[in-house]
Formats: sequence, C-alpha cells, structure tokens
Amino acid sequence: MATREWWRSAVVYQIYPRSWMDGSGDGIGDLPGITSKLDYLQWLGIDAIWLSPIFPSPMKDFGYDVSDYVDIHPIFGTLADFDALLIAAHARGIKVLLDLVPNHTSDQHAWFKESRASRDNPKRDWYIWRDAKPDGSPPNNWAAYFGGSAWTWDETTQQYYMHNFLAEQPDLNYRNPEVLQAMLNEVRFWLDRGVDGFRVDVIDRMLKDDEFRDNPMNPNFQEGVDNPMFSQMRIYSENRPGIHGLIAEFRKVFDSYANRVMIGEIGYSVDPTLIAGFYVENDQHLIHLPFNFALILLPWNAKAIRDFIARYESVLPPNAQPNYVMGNHDMPRIASRLGAEQARVAAMMMLTLRGTPFIYYGEELGMENGDLTPEQYQDPQGINMGVSRDYERTPFQWSAEANAGFSSAVPWLPTAPNYPTVNVENEKRDPYSMLNLYRALLIERRMLPALTEGSLTLIDSPADTLVYRRDHDGQALLIALNFSRQPVTIPLTISGAGEVLINTQLDKTGAIDLSALQLRANEGMMIKLG
Repeated sequence: MATREWWRSAVVYQIYPRSWMDGSGDGIGDLPGITSKLDYLQWLGIDAIWLSPIFPSPMKDFGYDVSDYVDIHPIFGTLADFDALLIAAHARGIKVLLDLVPNHTSDQHAWFKESRASRDNPKRDWYIWRDAKPDGSPPNNWAAYFGGSAWTWDETTQQYYMHNFLAEQPDLNYRNPEVLQAMLNEVRFWLDRGVDGFRVDVIDRMLKDDEFRDNPMNPNFQEGVDNPMFSQMRIYSENRPGIHGLIAEFRKVFDSYANRVMIGEIGYSVDPTLIAGFYVENDQHLIHLPFNFALILLPWNAKAIRDFIARYESVLPPNAQPNYVMGNHDMPRIASRLGAEQARVAAMMMLTLRGTPFIYYGEELGMENGDLTPEQYQDPQGINMGVSRDYERTPFQWSAEANAGFSSAVPWLPTAPNYPTVNVENEKRDPYSMLNLYRALLIERRMLPALTEGSLTLIDSPADTLVYRRDHDGQALLIALNFSRQPVTIPLTISGAGEVLINTQLDKTGAIDLSALQLRANEGMMIKLG
C-alpha cells in the first residue's frame, strides 16, 4: 500500500486553460485564474489536474503548436505563476500534469527556423523534408488531419516538409536520435520543476514510414457524411514499427523520477488489444496509462459497453491499470451526446469501474455543447473543415453572473446559453444536482477501497442494464445501471439485503431487497453488500 502509485487511485480533471477561469480580465483563462479556484477542486474531491498546453505558441492550434517547450505563454502568465500554481495545488493534495506535444512543433520554433534556413543546416534533418515528385507534386498522398495535403512546399530550400496537422505544425523526425534527446531534455526541465507527469499528445504518431508509401484510402468513408480526416487509412503516416521502442525511451525518463506518470494519447480505437499493446512490449515498459477512448466511440448501449469492458479486462497485461475517458477538448460533451439523465448514469459508471477516470471540465455540472455560428469558430478544424471543436471548449460556468462568472471581459468563446442555471453556485445549493452527484461519488471513491483497488466482476443482467461487482479485502459493492428510459427489474442470485449508498437521483439510501432489484428509468445504484 505504501508504494502503490498515486495515479492508480486518482481521479484526473482536465482543464482547458483558455476556458476555465480568467484571472487577468482579458477574456482568456490563465494560470492565476486556475490557482484562484483550486479550493473548488479540493471541495469536489479531485486528485490531479491536467492542463492542456500552456507553452509559448502562435496559437494556430491553440497551444498544440509549441514554439518553446520550457516557458509559459504570456496569455496564461509566467513561470512564476506556474510555480505558484504548483505549490498551491500540492498544498491541497492535488497533482499537476502538463500536456506534452512531441510529434510536432510550431513553424516558429527555433528548431524549425534553423531547419528551413538551408539544406545543409545542422538541424535540417530534425524535421521531415522530401523532394517533390517529377511533376512537382507532394512526395505521397498523406493527408493532414485539418484538411489538405500533409506536405507544404518551402520555396527557399525547394523541398516539401511534412505535417500531420496544420502547415504551421511541422512534424519532427524521430529517426534522428538528436531529436529524441532534445525532447527528453525538455521533459526533464518540467519534471525537475516538480510536475507530476504529462499527458503526451498523439504519442503513437511520432514515427512515420521510412519508405514514405501512400496511405490506402478508407473503403468505408462516405463523402459528405464522415469527417474528411477519416478518408485515409493512416497506416504509413503514423504508428510505424519502432514506435514502442521510441516510447520506451520517454518512459525511462519518467521512471528516473519518483511518482511520475505518463499518459499517452493513442489512436481513437475500440480495439482493446491495440490499447493494451501500449502498456508493455517485450519487457519494455511503455505508457502508464494509454488513453482508452472506447466510451466516447461506442454506441451508448449496455451490451456494447459490457462486451468492451470484458475484452479490455481480459487483454490487459499483468499489473496494468485500466482507464476510462468519456469527454475531452476534441469531442462533443457527454450531456449533449447522451442527454442529462443518462449523463448521470455515465458519471456513476465512470467513477465506479476499475481504473483511473478522467473528467473533462464541466462534466461535473452537466455542461452541454456551446451554441456557436460558423462565424464564431476559432478552431482551425472548424474553419478549414466545418467540424469545429469549439462547442466543447466554451467557458466554464461558475455562476449566473455576466459571462458565467468566468471573466469580467467578453470571453474568447461565447458562454453556453444555459449558464444561468447550469453553474457551480446554483448546483452547489441544489442537493440533487449533477455537481452534488459527482461530489458524492468522489467521496465514496475515497472512502471505499473496493472502488480504487478492488477487482471487477461483470454480472449477467437484462438488456439495457449493466451490473458489476467491486470486491476488495472483504468489502463488496454492487453497481447496477439502467441505460433505458423504462423501469427494469434485475434478478440477482445474491442473497440477503443490501444497503444503497448512493443512487444517481440522490434520493435513495438505506436497506434494499436484492432478490429482485428494481431500477427506475435512467437510474444507477451503488449498493453495499453484506
């Protein structure tokens, strides 16, 4: 117990810094704003915060185009502001994770400026440069995620450079060992400063095909229906053989510090074997927590989710820690996808499954997607391709005051229309609110080792329900979730009575007959077994 890694029991809360709290009054969230609201996170019961990128950047992709890995963008504050945040968070028992973007830099990074200066520059090979085809066209058919070709012509040096995202985000060349060492030094800078770990952006895309072969087209892609980024099967432009060895080099740096965690964003997949493959390979330790996005991608269907959990648990390597994600800065909000009632069921499931859960800011309020017109888009994906991620990035809703209490100035994105009722102040006062449901679930997690350390056993149950046990050292819990909008009776083989610790409506506790467990529409229960 004394040596159990903190992240195995933690609940991680993702903050999109531009949108969480504005301390300077310019309409953009910042580090002093976050520090000023840490008491809220402590009250809620959060163990760790993950900050989306805060490094210097031209903000072409809102920080995922880094121009300096070892400083803070002035709109967010200073290094001194970050140190103050780190100290204040640690004083409250809250870990701090940063967002590392190692696949690519900004075209304004000093490394790329040197690389594109001339073909014989020492840093030329730090990025991926190729000659044009004889007809002058790009070297291959690779497509950028934000539209168009993944290759941009550089007039000065008469070659193309490669970028998986915007042209302003050139990809680094990790087949050059100097690049790896330089990036690992940037990681050490923050770990030396006391950061508790990193979420690593698109960690599986750092290695490309060394023969630069064309990607095959996706035969299931539907023009005009599917997101254009899925038109190709990206088997050569990312996740090539050797990527695990590259990730292992990052892991060695994390392991050289005490109690640090590496969380990896790998491809969005519902294949548990793919996810499990990023924990360890041939005795090489890879990612502590390879992100599992299945609950974002799967249909909201009890059988589909149950089947995935069973397969996921069956393929995890020994001692591997599962994790679950239902929302983030790239995906529509849970309450908008599932509706307010099923979002409560989702909350109970997320916080009672075996593994480390990740909460995206605002999920605890039931925040919904914002209401924007295309003219208000800030996201380059929305501007270029019409599929905007701005809807899930609107300002956090603190109160019914102007701008949802987020800022005294006009926010960088408009606040969601429902902020007068869906906000922290209002929901704190409502004993049945989504916020108080999250807080109650987080309190139970801290009190019940079965939830943080226990085994998980799936139990057969009627259609549209998910039932499982969590057991640890004689403590037994039953979680029963109704995915339907109809009441349901669940026959159980468990004898005796149970005690309802919490239900999703927050209106029922105490003894319950287990012989025929009854759930109302959209209800979930956590029951202590005798």
